[in-house]
Amino acid sequence: MDLSNLKPAAGSVKTCKRIGRGQGSGRGGTSTRGHKGQKSRSGYSKKVGFEGGQMPLQRRVPKFGFKNINRKEYKAINIDVLQTLAEKSNITTVDIDVLVNAGVAAKNDLIKILGNGTLTAKLEVKAHAFSKSAQSAIEAVEGTVVKL
Repeated sequence: MDLSNLKPAAGSVKTCKRIGRGQGSGRGGTSTRGHKGQKSRSGYSKKVGFEGGQMPLQRRVPKFGFKNINRKEYKAINIDVLQTLAEKSNITTVDIDVLVNAGVAAKNDLIKILGNGTLTAKLEVKAHAFSKSAQSAIEAVEGTVVKL
């Protein structure tokens, strides 16, 4: 086998329709466009969303809401998750790397610590944001809060 005898698999290549090449081809005359009308002419293109003059869907449906471009989406992690991490891996500092390695967060997530659950371990917690209840719960067990 060499380059001179390579060919595509049987049935994988079809010949293209040769349209508008005379009556003998079977696709001459109107060239598969039907008779007369705007769609039969060259240069025809309808607008995107055009529905034949009927009020189009994007104008019938009302507008509502908006997307705030300044919104920050945080990954919420409760302090009971921090407690289980501290018990399981015997750590004193919880930061993004620890949470990523534990599979709790992704490396590009903004992390917010929330106050659901109980915390007994003394931890230094580093995150992007803290709720008031989480911050007070961490500081109640002599832990420290570090905002990134």
